Amino acid sequence: MLAKRKRLMALYGASGLALTLAATLLVLWLGREAPAYRAYQGGEDVEGITSSLARDLPEDRPRVLFTDVTLDAGISFRHFDGVRSTQLPEDMGSGAAFGDYDNDGRPDLLLVNVSGPLTRSEEERRGSPATNRLYRNEGGGLFSDATAASGLGAAMTGMGAAWADWNDDGFLDLVVSGFGELRLYRNEAGKAFEDVTEASGLGGFQAFWTGVSWADYDFDGDLDLYVCGYVQYSYRPEDAAEGTRQYQAVVPYTLNPSSYPPERNLLFRNEGNGAFTEVADGAGVSNPEGRSLSAAWSDFDEDGKIDLYVANDVSDNALYRNLGDGRFEDISHEAWVADYRGAMGLAVGDWDGDDDQDMHVTHWIAQENALYSNLRFSFGKEKPEGDLRFMDIADMVGLGQIALDYVGWGTFFFDFDNDGRPDLFAANGSTFQEEETPERLEPMTSFLFWNAGTERGFFDVAPASGEALRIPHVSRGAAFADYDADGDLDVLLVNHGEGALLLRNDGGNKSSWLDVEARSAGRNRFGVGAKVTIRVGPHSQTIHIGAQSSYLSQSPYEAHFGLGTAERVDQVEVVFPGGTRVVQKNVPARQRLVVSAESR
Repeated sequence: MLAKRKRLMALYGASGLALTLAATLLVLWLGREAPAYRAYQGGEDVEGITSSLARDLPEDRPRVLFTDVTLDAGISFRHFDGVRSTQLPEDMGSGAAFGDYDNDGRPDLLLVNVSGPLTRSEEERRGSPATNRLYRNEGGGLFSDATAASGLGAAMTGMGAAWADWNDDGFLDLVVSGFGELRLYRNEAGKAFEDVTEASGLGGFQAFWTGVSWADYDFDGDLDLYVCGYVQYSYRPEDAAEGTRQYQAVVPYTLNPSSYPPERNLLFRNEGNGAFTEVADGAGVSNPEGRSLSAAWSDFDEDGKIDLYVANDVSDNALYRNLGDGRFEDISHEAWVADYRGAMGLAVGDWDGDDDQDMHVTHWIAQENALYSNLRFSFGKEKPEGDLRFMDIADMVGLGQIALDYVGWGTFFFDFDNDGRPDLFAANGSTFQEEETPERLEPMTSFLFWNAGTERGFFDVAPASGEALRIPHVSRGAAFADYDADGDLDVLLVNHGEGALLLRNDGGNKSSWLDVEARSAGRNRFGVGAKVTIRVGPHSQTIHIGAQSSYLSQSPYEAHFGLGTAERVDQVEVVFPGGTRVVQKNVPARQRLVVSAESR
């Protein structure tokens, strides 16, 4: 594996690797004679390229199972009511967001819904049973449906959601995006929510909004909001009969994002008085040429200022470096991440343990997924400040070619077996309609990639990790949380036309672990943007809180570290936004550690 990696690096060079491989494989794919496209069903070989690239699972893989406990946990959720009318906004959603809205120490769950076909009248839409749902975590592995009393049960063509305490009252508020609208809800002391969209300045923005993410980009102590705009979608009956053939399947005009101009993105600056001002153009992050689906905030160049990466569908991805004066610089091309593919989901994490943040991006069929390895600390020395480069090494580590037959969506780094190396989840689900029943979309199985280290790369262990991961779905949003407080990370999927799927991790807590929460008594109380680093012997791990946006989804504001056999952590370091640094030493494992900015 190592020899092959060195040969590939020498052959392709950093900047041309991803594009060269993608173009070559695409030519081979289009030129072959093949049966009509069908999804990989798990355990069978798909004829073509990927069947010859399979790798046997190693004997030392983790024996962790994921069990479907959705109904047993009290989650009864139906996504999409009625029959699809073959329109793009209907098929893109939806997501999920974990957050402790009532401050009882347990992650609650917000599920976003698509109320039904866009052909329905406004009255029919309002009466749809497919509404957004709030589930309160009662402890003991159980949730209760708290939607009715919460005020969050809107019927909408919903896309994404994200929690954040934007008004600094100590309770998580909520933003929900959708086709044609944004909604901002203020948390009323954990008891109910008030819709403050108009009063806050988020009202009146009517477009196709997708991913939403929070960060304090201007260092004033309160949280600002970035909103991804997808396409300027409009429906004409005459368009419905048109289509193009792609990979042996007919794609209707109304399902092709290339049929529509891109929508701009929004940046809402928090004014600290209960109102927001939209400043994307002036800040240089409106990305008007990008069909944006996900955005992640993280300090990629380690200069103390939080940067922004945007995943765009059929348009160049964008990386914006924070200049520190309220403006951003577009460094997409010079950083080698301006990738023109069908990007959907984003994961941010340090997969190789070199203390900088890397990115995993999910793509459309025949385009492979990407793993952009951050080169800041590569080759034994740190790059000069401002010199930020990434290399797509997905093929080298087992993440690229395996994804050729899939359409990828939600994704995140998480250490599901607690061995100290970040693993990777990638949700899959087709955008192609079933040939026999075109009102339905083709299901696919998802990936569970075990990180076997930098020498061996990743292995998809989903087929060996329980029956629930062998069943194909039309998955979209994905998030993770230790919902049952047993020390290992569980997975939540939103499946289009079906419902939610809660997968309990059984066995990950055999190894040691530590959860870290960064808290402040002042502004940005949940430590969004904090950098958490732990050290155990010669090894370190780093997580940026709030950096993983997945696809239309959010995981809790905390850092979960696997520790393997270690029962103590030598050092926990938290660097809060603004530079406050707190260090704790000789910390016992198997606990939830709260680190306060005031405890230094």
